[in-house]
Amino acid sequence: MIQINNIHKSYITGQNSLHVLKGIDLRIEAGEMISIMGASGSGKSTLLNILGILDNYDSGEYILNGLKIKKLSERKAAQLRNKMLGFVFQSFNLVSFKNAMENVALPLYYQDIPRKKRNLIAMEYLDRMGLKEWAHHLPNELSGGQKQRTAIARALISKPKVILADEPTGALDSVTSLEMMDILQEINKTGITMVIVTHEYDIAARTQKTVRITDGLITEIINN
Repeated sequence: MIQINNIHKSYITGQNSLHVLKGIDLRIEAGEMISIMGASGSGKSTLLNILGILDNYDSGEYILNGLKIKKLSERKAAQLRNKMLGFVFQSFNLVSFKNAMENVALPLYYQDIPRKKRNLIAMEYLDRMGLKEWAHHLPNELSGGQKQRTAIARALISKPKVILADEPTGALDSVTSLEMMDILQEINKTGITMVIVTHEYDIAARTQKTVRITDGLITEIINN
């Protein structure tokens, strides 16, 4: 599903160049659930941004579902993201002035699905997350767990092949974090590939494989 070979990425800051990824090789099979761990500044978020086609890489090769990803136009990148990828973030990234149903339906707007139909589909996904009764509430009226379940429903609605989750439990208490992992594991069992960046060892242990990154290099891959 995902194959990256010798990926390098640097950022130019003023007169300096910061070499963030220094030759990453990684293969993620279809249906796998892996975690990526590393200290702040290790390169894990940069790697996730490249996997999510949110950032380009300087050299190497990234193949997603058989398609080579390299310096795509923003339009093509957006189309691929909408078709192939779902995103879950620590900060939820919900639109504050849209209710839960409208937030979940948003990816379908970019697929030109009519409003009535996309809202009906969004209600189905909210129902799956146990949030049907909260469909017309704004994000500031939801708990952290409810916000994250709304974000997961939004990630699922376009039927992605891969879900990329950046610290999905980072803003949640321990009990709610475990509930979120239960949900993500159930989603993974349907065949969706899942990549989770986390700094929490108990969360990583719930995945099939943990990839450790240190100073821009993969230093260890652990089968859990």
